[in-house]
Amino acid sequence: MKKQHTIALTLIAAAVVAGCASTPSSADLDKMTADIIKSSFHDRGIVKVSVLNTDEINTVCSAADVAGKPLDSDVAIALQNEQLKTIKWPADGNYMGDWQKGEKLAQSGKGLTWSDKADTQNGGNCYNCHQLDPAEISFGTIGPSLTGYAKTHGVLADPNSPASKAIVEYTWGKIYNSRAYSACSVMPRAVHNGIITEAQAKDLMALLLDPKSPVNQ
Repeated sequence: MKKQHTIALTLIAAAVVAGCASTPSSADLDKMTADIIKSSFHDRGIVKVSVLNTDEINTVCSAADVAGKPLDSDVAIALQNEQLKTIKWPADGNYMGDWQKGEKLAQSGKGLTWSDKADTQNGGNCYNCHQLDPAEISFGTIGPSLTGYAKTHGVLADPNSPASKAIVEYTWGKIYNSRAYSACSVMPRAVHNGIITEAQAKDLMALLLDPKSPVNQ
């Protein structure tokens, strides 16, 4: 965002030097920046210019980031509640898939580039931000470690308890749309934005919650 504003300001400065009588307002500047960016891109393969479109929560979070201030708590809660409404819970009530598929998905960062085909299966890229299998030596630290996830959240001790049920639902929701729980989370809204499918989300659930998963060994 700051880089975009810098570009726009450079153009504005040139216009002023050229003899323009007034400087655009902040709203005009934002529109000019958006127009410049959109005019610089075009559809290519599966990647469409529409990816530049933003929704309210992105706009608000970007503005807070530029201002260097956290969101007002009431605004954050309102935004999270709206995002929570987008989550679709498994119709069959089954949250668990195959942890082995989940591990492959977590390791993969493939997909979503212009050269991919429309039916390319995207990766989850989970290791880019989290530690999962403790045997894996390559992982990011942007997000918290998820090693021992089911153990540390008490799911293995009593999987049928109300507390465990709440953790299962929270985990599903977090994978589906992370901003339902943290308004300006940097975690991708994986299922909500079509990055992964619901079936893939179930495989990631198994990776985190299945007692046989290496995450919980």
